[in-house]
Amino acid sequence: MTASTGDPLSPEEAAALGSGASFWTTEETGGAASFWLADGPHGVRKQVGSPDHLGLSASEPATCFPPAVGLAQSWDPELAAEVGAALGREAHAQGVGVLLGPGVNIKRDPRGGRNFEYWSEDPVLTGTLAAAWVRGVQGAGVGTSLKHFAGNEAEHDRMRASSDVDERPLREVYLRAFQRVVEEAQPWTVMAGYNKVNGEYVSANSWLLTDVLRGEWGFTGAVVSDWGAVADRVAAVAAGLDLQMPGPDPDGDAALVAAVGAGRLDADALQRGGRKVRELADRVVAGRRGAATVDVDGHHELARRAAARCVVLLRNDLVGGAPVLPLAPGASIAVIGEFAELPRFQGGGSSHVTPTQVDVPVEQLRDRHTGDVSFVRGFTTDGSGDADALRAEAVAAAGAAQVAVVFVGLAARQESEGFDRVHIELPADQVHLVREVAAVQPRTVLVLSHGGVVRLAPVADVVPAMLDGALLGQGAGAALADVLVGAVNPAGKLAETVPLQLQDVPAYLDFPGEFSRHRYSEGLHVGHRWYDARNLGVTFPFGHGLSYTTFDVTGLEVTAGEEGITATVTVTNTGDRAGREVVQCYVGVPGSAVQRPVRELTGFVGVTLEPGERRPVSVLLGRGDLSYWHPVLQRWVLEPGEYEVHVGVSSRDLRATALVEVRGEEVRLPVSEETTLGELMADPEAAAAVAPMLGALGSGDAGAGLGTDMVRMMASIPIGRLRAFGAGRTAAEDS
Repeated sequence: MTASTGDPLSPEEAAALGSGASFWTTEETGGAASFWLADGPHGVRKQVGSPDHLGLSASEPATCFPPAVGLAQSWDPELAAEVGAALGREAHAQGVGVLLGPGVNIKRDPRGGRNFEYWSEDPVLTGTLAAAWVRGVQGAGVGTSLKHFAGNEAEHDRMRASSDVDERPLREVYLRAFQRVVEEAQPWTVMAGYNKVNGEYVSANSWLLTDVLRGEWGFTGAVVSDWGAVADRVAAVAAGLDLQMPGPDPDGDAALVAAVGAGRLDADALQRGGRKVRELADRVVAGRRGAATVDVDGHHELARRAAARCVVLLRNDLVGGAPVLPLAPGASIAVIGEFAELPRFQGGGSSHVTPTQVDVPVEQLRDRHTGDVSFVRGFTTDGSGDADALRAEAVAAAGAAQVAVVFVGLAARQESEGFDRVHIELPADQVHLVREVAAVQPRTVLVLSHGGVVRLAPVADVVPAMLDGALLGQGAGAALADVLVGAVNPAGKLAETVPLQLQDVPAYLDFPGEFSRHRYSEGLHVGHRWYDARNLGVTFPFGHGLSYTTFDVTGLEVTAGEEGITATVTVTNTGDRAGREVVQCYVGVPGSAVQRPVRELTGFVGVTLEPGERRPVSVLLGRGDLSYWHPVLQRWVLEPGEYEVHVGVSSRDLRATALVEVRGEEVRLPVSEETTLGELMADPEAAAAVAPMLGALGSGDAGAGLGTDMVRMMASIPIGRLRAFGAGRTAAEDS
């Protein structure tokens, strides 16, 4: 603790520290130094012109690493930490004290406009990767801002809409990644989002900011608002907000001081906010470890390597007895599609980075491939050109070559921060192009670039090979070329399910919402949990990703202990080249007393093996990830009983299953007049005590004359109303 941290603040100083000095900087007062905050979950966006939060003004050049949608496909916490450390170095070099990320909101619907900034449909994958990223950034002496807390899963009406979500899914899905990052990595700040949760603005929600974040999870940093998110600053400070951005806000400062003087705001709340901002400033100053330099070329190589790890091989069928990929040396290749020449590698809006350089896919492929590589545009994303002529030229080029590599996807204007998509279709002209190319060229490879999930059913069955690049940052071109020619063995895994159609997605009927209400009607069943519970077919499942080698996963052993369940398997590389496999563990509780997903991701681990190598790997499935939230007891409960552990390489490719008994805890609910007979009889001690009062109602034959099971019919009656049915009354009372 520095000297400034312990000095008292005047109300005026505390208020000033809580409003910022400018769009991106904090005040220098009360012993606190001023510091910069900047956007950049995947690259530092320090603006050099007139500041704005929509990405309109230019920013300093910085390495554009794979956005979260791409980096998530690595399923690699070590890589996430390495990228985070590089981002921390670049932020340090640019004088940025806090990098505004990571975004850990859950992708409850593929139409979400900001899905490219978020990691996954799954809270375990999201939280694990984001915690590693935070440790990487903060290890370089730069703070992070965990966002957007919480329930910020849609862009529509985002500055006033309420995310209406029941307590169990809120706790078990939408807050779980935030909780993991806070408890495991302690980000220096948490960002309160624009939206409301269950009718109350997050920036003024004391249950979220104080009770849960600080009280339950032990958060020790500062709570910062999203830019322009605060509707009532006095209410926000009272609820636990420390720093409103942007600044300055002299009227708000004066209102806080006046509210304290009038007794409408606790003076301690204002002091807390000022102290937290000053403590944050002290951490930023302590993180400035002398002059910072950045190896720009080295960071670009990291961006390339990270992007290559994130490429997913969706499909690789045999044609003529051999897989289409990697590309055969010397083969003539027709590269088709605008994205091969003008790559799409990041999303639009506040996270848009000015890259230090950009790898162009077709150029990188020419550098790596020994055969002829031609290029035809095939289509345009701005509507210019003769679409029929462009397509005809591409089909002719494909037919004349030995392989066609077609780059398709979504243009920047089709998905961005600020709006949600209305569908998940690939542009119709691109689908038409792919089908015509595949009709003349049996060796057609499809390469996808997109921030949100796109429906692939119209093209998945007509091409033998597919690569999903999502958005891969400035090294995308080199990464895709390396995978295409086989210099890199693909190891990426999908972080989202690809549905057969939009109508199958969990939130289809309630996304984004209306009348400023976003109703989370799918409850717990988000992403792969939904598709498994409904037994729906999918185009590609969560966790899917192939390799140029093959793996066996065998010998599952499970043991239950104090920390959770340990699952151990042996992974063998049965192919002819080195590769990486991700072992995924999904857990279900078939006999659960509460509603639970059929199975859900509970842990994972990556393993890299040489040809023929085999290695045992273990995954701890922690108690916290096995527990459910009990809304009556208001705490996490580890249910006793038999747990089903599935281990595989995707949510639908499960290689081994085992059962294990978990001790857990027996839940005893407090008894009141609202306790039902069924709840009471589930407790053996209580059942023994009340059985005499129930008399004939406890007999299995009691309702035979009415054609019903009386015990089951009575189970839902609160015990306070049993007297109305004659239970426990004496003969004298009945006469």
